[in-house]
Amino acid sequence: MGRFTQGLYGYAFALLVCLAAVGAFLLITPQSRTEHIPRVDFSIDRVNAARTAPYEIVAPSRVLPDWVPNSSSLTEKNGAVTWRLGFATAKRQHAMLAQSDERPSADFVNRMANTDKPGGSRQIDGVTWEERFRQDKNQRTLVRVFPDHAVVVTGTADWDELTALVRTLAPQAKPSPAPSAG
Repeated sequence: MGRFTQGLYGYAFALLVCLAAVGAFLLITPQSRTEHIPRVDFSIDRVNAARTAPYEIVAPSRVLPDWVPNSSSLTEKNGAVTWRLGFATAKRQHAMLAQSDERPSADFVNRMANTDKPGGSRQIDGVTWEERFRQDKNQRTLVRVFPDHAVVVTGTADWDELTALVRTLAPQAKPSPAPSAG
Protein backbone atom coordinates (compact mmCIF):
# COMPACT_ATOMS: atom_id res chain seq x y z
CA MET A 1 0.00 0.00 0.00
CA GLY A 2 2.93 2.31 0.65
CA ARG A 3 3.87 2.57 -3.00
CA PHE A 4 0.38 4.01 -3.88
CA THR A 5 0.75 6.86 -1.43
CA GLN A 6 4.16 8.10 -2.48
CA GLY A 7 5.90 9.31 -5.61
CA LEU A 8 4.70 9.20 -9.19
CA TYR A 9 2.48 6.16 -8.67
CA GLY A 10 0.68 7.93 -5.82
CA TYR A 11 0.01 11.02 -7.93
CA ALA A 12 -1.16 8.95 -10.89
CA PHE A 13 -3.45 6.87 -8.65
CA ALA A 14 -4.93 10.01 -7.01
CA LEU A 15 -5.51 11.60 -10.42
CA LEU A 16 -7.22 8.43 -11.68
CA VAL A 17 -9.50 8.33 -8.63
CA CYS A 18 -10.43 12.01 -9.10
CA LEU A 19 -11.19 11.55 -12.80
CA ALA A 20 -13.33 8.49 -12.04
CA ALA A 21 -15.28 10.45 -9.43
CA VAL A 22 -15.87 13.36 -11.84
CA GLY A 23 -16.95 10.95 -14.58
CA ALA A 24 -19.39 9.19 -12.25
CA PHE A 25 -20.77 12.55 -11.13
CA LEU A 26 -21.33 13.65 -14.75
CA LEU A 27 -23.06 10.38 -15.58
CA ILE A 28 -25.55 10.49 -12.72
CA THR A 29 -26.25 14.25 -12.67
CA PRO A 30 -29.36 15.16 -14.66
CA GLN A 31 -28.57 17.59 -17.44
CA SER A 32 -31.02 19.58 -19.47
CA ARG A 33 -30.24 20.82 -22.93
CA THR A 34 -33.37 22.95 -23.07
CA GLU A 35 -33.21 26.68 -22.56
CA HIS A 36 -34.73 28.05 -19.37
CA ILE A 37 -35.37 31.76 -19.11
CA PRO A 38 -37.35 32.78 -16.04
CA ARG A 39 -40.62 34.44 -16.99
CA VAL A 40 -42.17 37.19 -14.86
CA ASP A 41 -45.69 38.57 -14.83
CA PHE A 42 -45.26 42.33 -14.95
CA SER A 43 -48.96 43.20 -14.79
CA ILE A 44 -48.87 44.17 -11.09
CA ASP A 45 -45.88 46.47 -11.60
CA ARG A 46 -47.57 47.99 -14.66
CA VAL A 47 -50.72 48.84 -12.67
CA ASN A 48 -48.76 50.08 -9.66
CA ALA A 49 -46.52 52.22 -11.87
CA ALA A 50 -49.55 53.78 -13.56
CA ARG A 51 -51.11 54.40 -10.14
CA THR A 52 -48.07 55.94 -8.42
CA ALA A 53 -46.20 57.75 -11.20
CA PRO A 54 -47.05 61.42 -11.66
CA TYR A 55 -46.33 60.99 -15.39
CA GLU A 56 -47.95 58.87 -18.11
CA ILE A 57 -46.53 55.33 -17.98
CA VAL A 58 -46.06 53.42 -21.23
CA ALA A 59 -46.02 49.63 -21.38
CA PRO A 60 -46.03 46.99 -24.11
CA SER A 61 -49.55 46.45 -25.40
CA ARG A 62 -48.50 42.85 -26.08
CA VAL A 63 -45.44 40.68 -25.59
CA LEU A 64 -43.75 40.11 -28.93
CA PRO A 65 -43.62 36.52 -30.27
CA ASP A 66 -40.78 34.47 -28.74
CA TRP A 67 -39.89 37.28 -26.32
CA VAL A 68 -39.77 36.48 -22.61
CA PRO A 69 -40.40 39.15 -19.97
CA ASN A 70 -37.76 38.23 -17.39
CA SER A 71 -37.50 41.16 -14.97
CA SER A 72 -39.64 43.95 -13.63
CA SER A 73 -38.89 46.42 -10.87
CA LEU A 74 -40.76 49.45 -9.66
CA THR A 75 -38.96 51.80 -7.29
CA GLU A 76 -39.69 55.09 -5.59
CA LYS A 77 -36.54 56.89 -4.50
CA ASN A 78 -36.11 60.55 -3.59
CA GLY A 79 -39.60 61.27 -4.94
CA ALA A 80 -38.89 59.72 -8.37
CA VAL A 81 -40.91 56.76 -9.66
CA THR A 82 -38.89 54.42 -11.90
CA TRP A 83 -40.12 51.29 -13.66
CA ARG A 84 -37.76 48.90 -15.44
CA LEU A 85 -39.05 46.00 -17.54
CA GLY A 86 -36.57 43.53 -19.06
CA PHE A 87 -36.96 41.00 -21.86
CA ALA A 88 -35.06 38.18 -23.49
CA THR A 89 -35.72 38.83 -27.18
CA ALA A 90 -36.49 36.33 -29.91
CA LYS A 91 -32.77 36.39 -30.82
CA ARG A 92 -31.97 35.82 -27.10
CA GLN A 93 -30.52 39.26 -26.57
CA HIS A 94 -31.50 41.64 -23.79
CA ALA A 95 -33.93 44.55 -24.15
CA MET A 96 -35.18 46.81 -21.38
CA LEU A 97 -37.84 49.49 -21.11
CA ALA A 98 -37.00 52.02 -18.39
CA GLN A 99 -38.93 55.16 -17.49
CA SER A 100 -38.59 57.66 -14.68
CA ASP A 101 -39.31 61.18 -13.56
CA GLU A 102 -35.86 61.39 -11.92
CA ARG A 103 -34.34 64.87 -12.10
CA PRO A 104 -32.38 65.81 -14.04
CA SER A 105 -33.66 63.51 -16.79
CA ALA A 106 -30.25 63.54 -18.48
CA ASP A 107 -28.68 61.73 -15.51
CA PHE A 108 -31.26 58.93 -15.70
CA VAL A 109 -30.93 58.63 -19.48
CA ASN A 110 -27.11 58.63 -19.39
CA ARG A 111 -27.07 55.96 -16.66
CA MET A 112 -29.51 53.69 -18.53
CA ALA A 113 -27.67 54.16 -21.84
CA ASN A 114 -24.21 53.90 -20.23
CA THR A 115 -23.21 56.88 -22.37
CA ASP A 116 -23.95 60.57 -22.65
CA LYS A 117 -23.22 60.77 -26.38
CA PRO A 118 -26.19 60.93 -28.78
CA GLY A 119 -25.56 59.15 -32.05
CA GLY A 120 -28.41 60.27 -34.24
CA SER A 121 -32.14 59.80 -34.35
CA ARG A 122 -34.68 57.30 -35.59
CA GLN A 123 -38.26 57.85 -36.73
CA ILE A 124 -40.60 55.20 -35.33
CA ASP A 125 -44.24 55.53 -36.33
CA GLY A 126 -43.84 59.28 -36.82
CA VAL A 127 -42.09 59.86 -33.48
CA THR A 128 -38.42 60.85 -33.20
CA TRP A 129 -36.28 58.78 -30.81
CA GLU A 130 -32.67 59.67 -30.05
CA GLU A 131 -30.18 56.86 -30.73
CA ARG A 132 -27.16 56.08 -28.58
CA PHE A 133 -24.61 53.29 -28.97
CA ARG A 134 -21.89 52.13 -26.64
CA GLN A 135 -19.64 49.83 -28.63
CA ASP A 136 -17.59 48.30 -25.81
CA LYS A 137 -20.78 47.06 -24.14
CA ASN A 138 -22.59 46.32 -27.43
CA GLN A 139 -25.44 48.42 -26.06
CA ARG A 140 -27.98 50.23 -28.22
CA THR A 141 -30.41 52.75 -26.75
CA LEU A 142 -33.47 54.66 -27.93
CA VAL A 143 -34.42 57.71 -25.84
CA ARG A 144 -37.42 60.05 -25.56
CA VAL A 145 -37.32 62.89 -23.07
CA PHE A 146 -40.56 64.57 -22.07
CA PRO A 147 -40.93 67.66 -19.86
CA ASP A 148 -41.84 65.53 -16.83
CA HIS A 149 -40.10 62.18 -17.47
CA ALA A 150 -37.89 60.11 -19.77
CA VAL A 151 -38.44 56.79 -21.57
CA VAL A 152 -35.45 54.62 -22.48
CA VAL A 153 -35.42 51.40 -24.51
CA THR A 154 -31.99 49.81 -24.30
CA GLY A 155 -30.03 46.57 -24.42
CA THR A 156 -27.84 44.28 -26.48
CA ALA A 157 -30.73 43.66 -28.87
CA ASP A 158 -30.25 44.98 -32.39
CA TRP A 159 -31.93 48.15 -33.61
CA ASP A 160 -34.76 46.20 -35.28
CA GLU A 161 -35.68 44.44 -32.04
CA LEU A 162 -35.52 47.65 -30.01
CA THR A 163 -37.70 49.34 -32.64
CA ALA A 164 -40.18 46.45 -32.44
CA LEU A 165 -40.41 46.93 -28.66
CA VAL A 166 -40.98 50.67 -29.08
CA ARG A 167 -43.81 49.95 -31.52
CA THR A 168 -45.66 47.94 -28.84
CA LEU A 169 -45.56 50.75 -26.27
CA ALA A 170 -48.92 52.24 -25.32
CA PRO A 171 -49.92 54.75 -22.64
CA GLN A 172 -51.41 53.18 -19.53
CA ALA A 173 -54.52 54.66 -17.96
CA LYS A 174 -54.45 55.47 -14.26
CA PRO A 175 -56.38 52.76 -12.46
CA SER A 176 -59.47 53.82 -10.56
CA PRO A 177 -59.03 53.88 -6.81
CA ALA A 178 -60.06 50.72 -4.99
CA PRO A 179 -63.37 51.01 -3.19
CA SER A 180 -62.94 51.35 0.55
CA ALA A 181 -64.42 48.75 2.84
CA GLY A 182 -66.88 50.20 5.14
